[in-house]
Amino acid sequence: LIESFSDMPDPRVVGRTDHHLLDILVLTVCAVVCGADDWEAVEMWGDAKIEWLRQYIPLKNGIPSHDTIGRLFAAMNSATFQVCFTRWVSSICGSLEGQVIAIDGKTMRGSHHHRLGKKAIHMVSAFASDQGLTLGQLKTEEKSNEITAIPELLAMLDLKDSIVTIDSMGCQTAIAKAITEQGADYVLALKGNHGKLHEQVSGFFEIAERYQYKSLDAKPDASCEKDHGRIESRRVIALPSGHLEQVGVWAGLKSMIMVE
Repeated sequence: LIESFSDMPDPRVVGRTDHHLLDILVLTVCAVVCGADDWEAVEMWGDAKIEWLRQYIPLKNGIPSHDTIGRLFAAMNSATFQVCFTRWVSSICGSLEGQVIAIDGKTMRGSHHHRLGKKAIHMVSAFASDQGLTLGQLKTEEKSNEITAIPELLAMLDLKDSIVTIDSMGCQTAIAKAITEQGADYVLALKGNHGKLHEQVSGFFEIAERYQYKSLDAKPDASCEKDHGRIESRRVIALPSGHLEQVGVWAGLKSMIMVE
């Protein structure tokens, strides 16, 4: 944690501070991980754990007040803090080889304020499904801004040998290229927002099924599960993508997958 934040710039005036920047950052991150949800709680947690904290940080002038902590974070560059924080999370989660990293956007409930003209906050997150860990996230003004936010989020992460999944909003050639350049694979949802490509892929699956997938390197699979009072059958078929007209514009594209 200390190493990840070691190059974080201090926004305060040099020589006019009583508490070291790293002391406050380590204190705050640890307190929030343990459930602190405001600056007063961070200060209270620090007072209770000061002897434990001093195993790692000096805290020469004790625990800073909640006002001091709040002023520091108000003056801090949030984007730089996020890069350092993501670096720390990536360092503790270990290798992502073979893991599924789900990129998804969600609107935060209750974050809007109509009277003040404040729109709801929309977050784009990267979630490591095997570890149950959010690797990083970015705030966007609107859902439509996901397309520009996703490449920024990808650039913050070490995705080598992982599998990145994104819904139809992220089905973009630039995003596919960004993923492959990091040494990762992708599974992108294809829907009607790519009208011509969607029609071409759908038509190809119809023709392939009509001829029972003869002369094709098809990989069908099926499963049947009983859950929540219903029986659900799934059929998955993967076909090579070499027959697509614009296959070359999609970096690393190898297959098309249909799920029924």
